[in-house]
Amino acid sequence: MTLVAADIALAPAAAPERPPYLVVTNVTKRFKTFLALKGVSLEVREGEFVCFLGPSGCGKTTLLRAIAGLDIQSSGTITQGGRDISALPPEERDFGIVFQSYALFPNLTVRGNIAFGLENRGMNRGDVSARVEELLALIGLTEHGEKYPSQISGGQQQRVALARALAPGPGLILLDEPLSALDAKVRIHLRNELKQLQARLGVTTIMVTHDQDEALSMADRIVVMNMGVIEQIGTPLEIYNDPATRFVADFVGAMNFFDGAVSHENEVQVGGVRLAVDGRTPARGAQVTVAIRPEDVRILGAHPSAGLDAPNTLKVEVGDAEFLGSEVRLSLNYFTSGPMVAQTSQESVRALGIQPGKRIDVCLPADRLRIFMSGANHV
Repeated sequence: MTLVAADIALAPAAAPERPPYLVVTNVTKRFKTFLALKGVSLEVREGEFVCFLGPSGCGKTTLLRAIAGLDIQSSGTITQGGRDISALPPEERDFGIVFQSYALFPNLTVRGNIAFGLENRGMNRGDVSARVEELLALIGLTEHGEKYPSQISGGQQQRVALARALAPGPGLILLDEPLSALDAKVRIHLRNELKQLQARLGVTTIMVTHDQDEALSMADRIVVMNMGVIEQIGTPLEIYNDPATRFVADFVGAMNFFDGAVSHENEVQVGGVRLAVDGRTPARGAQVTVAIRPEDVRILGAHPSAGLDAPNTLKVEVGDAEFLGSEVRLSLNYFTSGPMVAQTSQESVRALGIQPGKRIDVCLPADRLRIFMSGANHV
């Protein structure tokens, strides 16, 4: 039988991949002799929530301000929605921003603060009022519209600042450590609220933070920065479970580090023990650092997959036990370079009778060990 074109069911062509919404290319920023950003490049997709994470002075806020046009980069380019904004002043860029201090006008009511930017754009009074009421409902503060900033809580002020930034309908929201001034309980509540709101609106968002818990719980992707460069870009799971550099491993979450040397392929000598490792290792004899997270140190009897015949099994002595609520952090004496930290459930500690001075068996799973070259930042 001869087939003709009409007889053939063609699969629909795959939709072309959309270009990134924000592109930062080789951006450098100098403040006199200080180099704050060193050739930074990254891409942000439309609707994505991205966190710039790093210690104070790493360049994360400088990068945010360059994107906003508040501190124009010394070199490099920035495009947003296909438009080159590299040299544009802030008022000609399409973004809303929330600062750490919120910067609300104390002499304006909540409604007045939200309406401020809209009125400056010449929007008619009826449209301004409708937009303000829409945003008040969105942030759950309709009944507080006539109050002044001093009459509402810090968490409520943060919501007002966010509503003000959202009011003109910008394509990009920039958040400069917006939760750092709040107490821990309010901060946890608001970060969940903020992430849900961002997902509902679908607005592209970049948040600067030094708080790893915020970044891990809120971001679609995290940009880890250090000393003006990007150490790693990835999802929270990628950043936490597969750190690309020693800095990332140390900065994000808790980590044990032990000095050693490669003894054979996929094997490292640490002190008097040889540890099997998964994945590639440097050449034999190379000086390395072995890393493992406390929760990956498996206590025999507490973890079903760790038996006495498991590789990398060690007999250690409990030096200290720190109560953390449902979890307990154990300080274990084995390596001469310092204690190893393990984290396990309070239930396991009770069941096994773990206490300072007790000797227990632990396993360091080969697939959870990370290897970094000594004196270098990466494998």
